Amino acid sequence: MPIDREHIRNFSIIAHIDHGKSTLADRLLQATNAVSDREAKAQLLDSMELERERGITIKASAVTVLHHHVPGAKSDDLEADYEAPIDEQSTHTTRKGKATDHGELFMLNFIDTPGHVDFNYEVSRALKACEGALLVVDSTQGVEAQTVVNALLAFDQDLEIIVVLNKIDLPSSHSDDVAMEVEQVLGLPAEDCHLVSAKTGEGIQELLAAICEKFPAPRKPETKKTRALIFDAVYDDYRGVIVYVRVFDGHLRVGDKIRMMELGRTFNITELGKYTPKQTKVNELGPGETGYLVAAIKTLGDVRVGDTITLDIDPAADPLAGYEPPSQMVFCDFYPATSDKKSNDFEDLREAMEKLQLNDSSFTYLPVHSEALGFGFRCGFLGLLHMDIAQERLEREHNLEIVQTAPTVSYKVLIRAKGGGSEEIEVHNPADLPDMGQVLEIREPICHVEIMLPNQYIGDIMKLCLDRRGIYKSQQVVGDTRQMLTFELPLAELIYDFYDKLKGLTSGYGTMDYEITEYRTDDLVKIDILINGEPVEALALICHKDRGQQRGRLLLRRLRKQIDRHQFEIPLQAAIGGTIIARETIKAFRKDVTAKCYGGDMTRKRKLLEKQKKGKDRMKSVGSVNIPQQAFMAVLDTGED
Repeated sequence: MPIDREHIRNFSIIAHIDHGKSTLADRLLQATNAVSDREAKAQLLDSMELERERGITIKASAVTVLHHHVPGAKSDDLEADYEAPIDEQSTHTTRKGKATDHGELFMLNFIDTPGHVDFNYEVSRALKACEGALLVVDSTQGVEAQTVVNALLAFDQDLEIIVVLNKIDLPSSHSDDVAMEVEQVLGLPAEDCHLVSAKTGEGIQELLAAICEKFPAPRKPETKKTRALIFDAVYDDYRGVIVYVRVFDGHLRVGDKIRMMELGRTFNITELGKYTPKQTKVNELGPGETGYLVAAIKTLGDVRVGDTITLDIDPAADPLAGYEPPSQMVFCDFYPATSDKKSNDFEDLREAMEKLQLNDSSFTYLPVHSEALGFGFRCGFLGLLHMDIAQERLEREHNLEIVQTAPTVSYKVLIRAKGGGSEEIEVHNPADLPDMGQVLEIREPICHVEIMLPNQYIGDIMKLCLDRRGIYKSQQVVGDTRQMLTFELPLAELIYDFYDKLKGLTSGYGTMDYEITEYRTDDLVKIDILINGEPVEALALICHKDRGQQRGRLLLRRLRKQIDRHQFEIPLQAAIGGTIIARETIKAFRKDVTAKCYGGDMTRKRKLLEKQKKGKDRMKSVGSVNIPQQAFMAVLDTGED
């Protein structure tokens, strides 16, 4: 049966990582009879094996449930009976009679979002399709760095926010103190925080009542023309591209001929549905509703996240606002592990990347060629975890073997122009940097970094930031035991092992968030790595001139351990321009050719040694050095041996 627009609620669940978003989503599904006790499992909306393994949410998951709102309901009054999943025709029974006897039917469309900083773009996209947000805060941990960032994203979208203090069942919970932190840091009233235990279900009915009463209904349609926003898409081998949409104006019905307003493609809708969280077919989607559509879309390029869908027969004049394009912060190259020209690994990798980009619009790629590794792709990511997840998804979901180069950041380089003057170029890979004689200046990305940590670790973290060329900006008291430090740090110093060292120095209690604020000129140089006299572009790096020699020596020592010995001696060199700043040598395997000489003139042994030496020199000139995957990742480690 259709639901009145005034009884539709669209909201997202946002929080810092590991504060209980997915557990709360599971409990909401159970409390609204969307799943039974038999079907319930932890992280129900985390469908990827990788998400369940790591215990983190990678993809935002949208689901629709029905709930009968009873004003003033308490958890003890309306305990749900989970014998059957709910759909639009269910009776939604409770232990005290039918829910229809107690209140009005509401449709709740909610999205469980990722919590890690690298997946902020997923969060911003989810919030664009909502009118409200549940801001979950761990009552044992308090306000964290990503809590603040997600709250600001919700403020920017002008969403209604309900603060949920989770894990109140734990002995270490201090909900009153955390509520005051929320008021102090975010400016949201402490008395409005909802106390909930997503694990035990305490406070869930009160939270559902607040969702129905406090979150606004979707806006009224601005036009009679149909407009729906594409907020996600996935590729199915049998059904083609499945498109997730939020309808703002008009209706979408099975059989409608639709048009993608930005791309101009037209398709016929063959199926409409909602996730409840099972796929449930419906005949139409009206204003304010979210769901999925199938339209026999076989080409990945025919769908773009952020595009507007309208009816081909009666199109809308203007599209919806859509999304800001994401800004990639980290770049690295992916190559097929096999370089056999007869294999189709390169095309398989290209097809896999097309499907991944459809499902993850913040991921980008361009074809590149390396003398050492052959044909591959230069990929852009929002952070190191995003890069790691993308590689694992490509390998697991598409059965690929990938060689990955060390990540780098984007630099803006001012070079001498051919006709005189200067021009600015953007460099994503140190190997693409022109000869240093042409470079006038290099500007690197600078980040505004906020770090939340316990008071006792402030000295260690300040030293860590200053050692990474950080500039101290401010210090703010968050609570009795925690403070927030603000620094300006080069992104290149953050992407390697900064987060790991932060967690190690603070016993896991420190959290951070960062955003690029500007590009700033510094005394930066390019370090080339030569193996057997040949530069390997995949190992080149850009670093501060004062640390160039130290980084070069450290990298060569690590490469010496990673590259296997060969039948010939392999020199490893680090160079800035034409100047060699460091050298290491991998000794050759050596056979004792004089073992059979038991006596006689010394010239016999010398003759054999000279013959061996000539053979080694000839082998060195024609032989190739096999460089393992671990060698390319050696650039990452900035610590001492």
